Amino acid sequence: MCQVLGVSKGGYYEWRDRPQSEQKKRKEKLTAQVKRVFIESKRRYVSPKITETLNQKGWNVSPKTVTRIMKENRLRSKTVKKYKATTNSKHNYPVYPNLLNQQFQVNRPGAVWVSDITYVWTKEGWLYLATVMDLFSRRIIGWQMSRRMTKELTMTALQRAINQQQPQKGLIHHSDRGSQYAATDYQAILRNHDITTSMSRKGNCYDNACIESFHSVIKKELIFHERYQTRKEAKRSIFTYIMTFYNYKRIHSAINYMSPLQYEKMYIQQLKATA
Repeated sequence: MCQVLGVSKGGYYEWRDRPQSEQKKRKEKLTAQVKRVFIESKRRYVSPKITETLNQKGWNVSPKTVTRIMKENRLRSKTVKKYKATTNSKHNYPVYPNLLNQQFQVNRPGAVWVSDITYVWTKEGWLYLATVMDLFSRRIIGWQMSRRMTKELTMTALQRAINQQQPQKGLIHHSDRGSQYAATDYQAILRNHDITTSMSRKGNCYDNACIESFHSVIKKELIFHERYQTRKEAKRSIFTYIMTFYNYKRIHSAINYMSPLQYEKMYIQQLKATA
């Protein structure tokens, strides 16, 4: 082989036994870390989120480098195309003005809640998921699942949000114009807790973009990769995703690449430091 390559035996053995360069050692360690973060996200993260996660741990790596490592190791995010569902806005209930007006950045928890409904297919039929998000941290504070898309579905999700995060003065609740949110009983709960109603403009999907984005995310990262046999199985899977991954671990670019609970914790620490 040495003759074919035109090198001496001594040169070959010197090359073979040469210690790894520091650059090569670092790349191997970095590759292992990229794989670890990718696996911990259950193959959901793409290169920007992996990059940010590594940099938070002190790696000082660029998105270009992470992208290259992912391509070399065939690490491909399992997320797929967005899917969108809408509620029924053809009803005789009163509708309310859009107070939020696409202002999705708020300065404290409990200032704005956003709500929406989506649906999930199982072998037993459709399962409907209603969620309530605190806009400050993007944390899901209330949710409910049911085989029917009724006002009771959204009312239960709302009541759980109220139990989880006591409504504060000035709280705005934003949703689309669906009958489940415009219903008298739903609005009564809001009034009883001095929560102000805001609704999206007719036919404008961007007015409730944050909660719709969450439903897109949970479908891309979880639901579209499962084949639920029963509604019970789907409920268990969605509960686990929200409670053990989304609220606690999943980082968001909108909140400085922190998880919702990390962002809330930082806010509380800052309040204590300035008190």
